[in-house]
Amino acid sequence: MPPGILYVTMSPSPSLSSAAFHDWYNNEHGPLRLRLPYCRNGFRYRALDGQDPEWMAIYDFDDTGDLATKESYTRLRLPGVASQREFDVKSQVKIDRGMYDLVESKEVEEFKRLEEMRNEGEGNYVIAVTMTVQNGVDEKELEKWYTEEHIPLLAKVPGWRRSRRFWTSRVDDRGKREHLALHEYARENGVDKSEEFTRATSTEWREKVMRDVVDEKWRRNYELYYTFRPCPRDLCNLETDWQHTDGKTRTVPKSSKKWGAIESYVTTEDGVELPYRLEGSGEPDAPLIVLANSILVEYGIWDDFVDDFLSTAGNGRYRILRYNSRGRSKNAGNVPVTLDVLTSDIIALLDALRVVKAAAIIGVSLGGATTLNTALKFPDRVEALISCDTNAKAPPSNPKAWGERVEVAEKEDAQAQSGAKVVGEQLAEMTVRRWFVKESYDGAGLERKVERVKSMVHNNSREGFKKGVQALYAYDMKDEMKQAKIKAAFVVGGGDGVLPKTMKEMSDEYGKGAEYFVVEGAGHLPMVEKPKEVAQFASKFLSS
Repeated sequence: MPPGILYVTMSPSPSLSSAAFHDWYNNEHGPLRLRLPYCRNGFRYRALDGQDPEWMAIYDFDDTGDLATKESYTRLRLPGVASQREFDVKSQVKIDRGMYDLVESKEVEEFKRLEEMRNEGEGNYVIAVTMTVQNGVDEKELEKWYTEEHIPLLAKVPGWRRSRRFWTSRVDDRGKREHLALHEYARENGVDKSEEFTRATSTEWREKVMRDVVDEKWRRNYELYYTFRPCPRDLCNLETDWQHTDGKTRTVPKSSKKWGAIESYVTTEDGVELPYRLEGSGEPDAPLIVLANSILVEYGIWDDFVDDFLSTAGNGRYRILRYNSRGRSKNAGNVPVTLDVLTSDIIALLDALRVVKAAAIIGVSLGGATTLNTALKFPDRVEALISCDTNAKAPPSNPKAWGERVEVAEKEDAQAQSGAKVVGEQLAEMTVRRWFVKESYDGAGLERKVERVKSMVHNNSREGFKKGVQALYAYDMKDEMKQAKIKAAFVVGGGDGVLPKTMKEMSDEYGKGAEYFVVEGAGHLPMVEKPKEVAQFASKFLSS
């Protein structure tokens, strides 16, 4: 079958709060459909005429037949797959959904596809015109008028971008045949006020078609409200402490003591799932800070840093994104893991959250090298960089040293209760002894945190570790650093071996110079041992 659209209009009942409606639609319903490989895009629109239904959504599909035959789509509405919230909210919304086959599309030569990141913020104005044809009348007269006169005249209206025509699809079960035309314009346009629009809507041929061919006609004007992506990101409307039936996505509303948060995942082009946590400001365009982990841990290493940073006066305007890096789980992809691959994961996360440019990227150890590489390779996507406890060039000893650590894990052959192969106790103990200063590990108040990190290392997938560690074997950014222009700082734990000296040299060699900060009393993960000090430095650096 041909490509087409799912066209949905919605009218929430007064019993459903606006936040509950948008939370469900933006953070659950829409993203789940965008995860389908045959769903090209999804957009929400709001009516401009004050009439009901106020809300409209459009999803483009490669083949409208998929809407009836693909089990991955039809099962989304089934009990046990759809959440209870899905059923509860939909019971309070009047929904009309139609499936339409594409028959014609005309667009300007420089047409901008709104789902593409480079067009974020463009906006869109849509006129939706639905028609039915009189009984016994040939539809071809309507089509001929549209193709030969109406669309060519609309194309002359200031701001016109694209016109698409559809007929009700054969897989649509509503029992009526409709012609749907979607005319798209820039925010500033000549609709209803230009000579060109008047000319396009007042010809003799049009009057004849309306009189002799068309039975019923409806026109609605909409503006773009929200662009879906395959992952939830709307912190503004968090209403429900909710978890999806797959256990991979949950939302936590804002409280008097805590900001709202979303936990979900992004799937990379090669099929790797990157779990993430997004939290902080509910403003949709709030500046975003990305946090990148060291190898062998989860994004929980940043917990105290995030609390201290977002609690600092003035920092409530930020959103913070942290994620589990490739190599945390067994599925680390089907290509060798390199620094460039890890960098592409950060860009995939930014794209998934519709963030054109991160306010800052902060990383530690392998994450520090990754964020540095991201700033060097994609300076148009990053405002500032803080790289912690890392090196601009992989030491020649890395392959041997990390290879021996892999051997330790392989020899122990530890398994989780599920039977999955994990790194195990021996390497976990070796690692935290190396990462933390002695004062933190032996009897200090930080011992609980150290044990938590040790548990993260212990439970890391062994297969993921073996693949992810390859990124540390060979890389060199020293020459690129000399030409860098992104604002940068290098932070290091004072007790992290030779790295204080190494990172001082990095700060001197970076572009025209970068800030340098030593966190005394900390080792390889200063955001764990001294989160307040690292948060204070980051706050001062980003506000300077």
